[in-house]
Parts: sequence; structure tokens; C-alpha cells
Amino acid sequence: MNGIVFDIRRYSVHDGPGIRSTVFLKGCPLRCFWCHNPESQATGITKIRKTETLDGKSTIADENVGYSISDQAVVNTILRDRLCYEESNGGVTFSGGEPLLQPDFLLSMLRMCHEEGIHTAVDTSGFASREIFTRVAEATNMLLLDIKTTHGNKHLEATGQNNKVIVENLKSLNNPNLQLIIRIPLIPGINDTREELSASLQLLQSIRQPVERVDILPFHRLGQHKYEALGLLPSPKLPNHHATPNTREAISLFNQAGFWVKEGG
Repeated sequence: MNGIVFDIRRYSVHDGPGIRSTVFLKGCPLRCFWCHNPESQATGITKIRKTETLDGKSTIADENVGYSISDQAVVNTILRDRLCYEESNGGVTFSGGEPLLQPDFLLSMLRMCHEEGIHTAVDTSGFASREIFTRVAEATNMLLLDIKTTHGNKHLEATGQNNKVIVENLKSLNNPNLQLIIRIPLIPGINDTREELSASLQLLQSIRQPVERVDILPFHRLGQHKYEALGLLPSPKLPNHHATPNTREAISLFNQAGFWVKEGG
């Protein structure tokens, strides 16, 4: 079975426990205006315009973003670092884009990794049908799930999609074998107020699935140059890079409620 991947990053330490390989699947139904991987959003193989400078001369060339690859070829790449996973309690993380947008491809790779004894994690927005979300949650060891805001209209404005499906999927989880890590990217003007953070906290306190950890992800603009290469402009709502939310306050709020909190992924 083939799918579309736009990167496979080896020796990652930010997408789950231990040393990992991170497989980035292409395509995402959300359009978060702070996205640092805008090249991952469109489905299929797309092009990005890159400028390279050598000896003072600049050349412009189009470069493909994404490539078709089989599930077995991806797993073969993952297995190259089996020793690193075993020594560090690591494994593989499937990210994106939104990996649940290619469910059959993803599920096939999860199954193959488990047959090889490789720990798996899926980094997702949770925006998918209940059937797909449940099947993936049952097929992986760990779920890294983003919460951007609990308010539907604000989520729609910031990402292009309402969050009703995401919240319902989160509340549906009740799997003792699943490690759940919640990721909260702090976005100025979107979810960095105490009111917003308290609403996210209340949501986590209401679900049945135990939360292993809450990751507070500081805002950054590292992907800004990618918008230019794609011929896109970041949303005018994108805040100035100096407008950094108070991560300490966010961490303190969740800590006081009994959650294990980590800054960064």
C-alpha cells in the first residue's frame, strides 16, 4: 500500500519518548494560521519554489513536496534504527500534516511496526471521523493530541474547522493501554489567556482517558520562510514574534490541578 509522505526524520527527541523516527504524512484538513509546516497542508505531491545562492549568484528552482512510498518501505527505514529505540525506549511517531487523513496507510504501518516490536505514537489534531479516530487510537501505543481552544467559533476562525469533532473524539477515549499526551500550543490572542487555559483544563478533567502528560508548546515563527517559498502569505492575524505568552503561568495552572506538565514537545 502506498501513501504520501513529505519527510522521514531520524533521531528525533521531540515527538515522544526516547530516540525516534518521525514520519510526516502529507495533507491536513486544518489551516492553522501559525502552522510551521504549511507545505504539509495540501494533499498529494505539490511544489515549493526555493532560492539557492552559490558564489553570490541566486537560482530559483521548483522542488517537489511529498513523494509516494509504500508502507513497507517506510517501515524498512524505521527499522534501521531499531537498536536506538531499544536502548532509549524510543520508537516511531507518525505526524504530519494530519496522519489520520491517510488512515489505511497509517494503520498498515502501525500494524507492521507492532509486529516488529516498535513503540508507536501518532501526533494528531484529532480532526477525523469517530471510526477512524477510534481505530487509530486502538492501534497505537501513544496519542499526541493537540488542544488549540475549546471554543468552537474561535477554533473555526483560527483553523478553518470547528472543534466539535475533536472534543467528541477526545471524550470518547477510554483505553487503558493507550498513553495520552495532550499538547497545547500557546498562541497569542487565541488561547494564552487564563480563561482559555482554564477551559482547556476543565476539558481534560472531564474526560475518562487518563492524561499521561500535558505539553505546553511556546509560540514561534520558524516556518515563516516556507510561506514565501510556497507563494503564500501568513495570515495577518499572525502575532509578532515578540508576543510570547506566559508559559510559566500555563504550566503552573496545570501542575496545580495534578497534571504532569512539560514545556516543549
